[in-house]
Amino acid sequence: MRLVELKISTASQGGHAVVSVYGEVDLYTAPRLQTELAALVRDGVTRLVVDLSGVEFCDSTGMNVLLSAMKRLREQGGSLELAAPRSAVRRILQVTGLDTVFSVHDAVPAVGRT
Repeated sequence: MRLVELKISTASQGGHAVVSVYGEVDLYTAPRLQTELAALVRDGVTRLVVDLSGVEFCDSTGMNVLLSAMKRLREQGGSLELAAPRSAVRRILQVTGLDTVFSVHDAVPAVGRT
């Protein structure tokens, strides 16, 4: 069994944050992403951009983590956006119809600007 590490880094300014994710988001690694996103929501982030440019694979568990974080943010008047998904992740978004649920950007938008 191959061990795939998930790396997460966060840059925030004011109520805006960019979470950059690297590796594979699956049943085993998704809890780390969920913990990171939940902490940002608790800290009062209103606009959260998840940079997926470093994600090679994302299964349904990972998609559910993103959906759950988006729901919590919307309940608080915020938003969660996805940025720069690789073709495999973009295909999952399209097949599941989640590309119409999430705001998906080709590149990471500037954070902290109004």
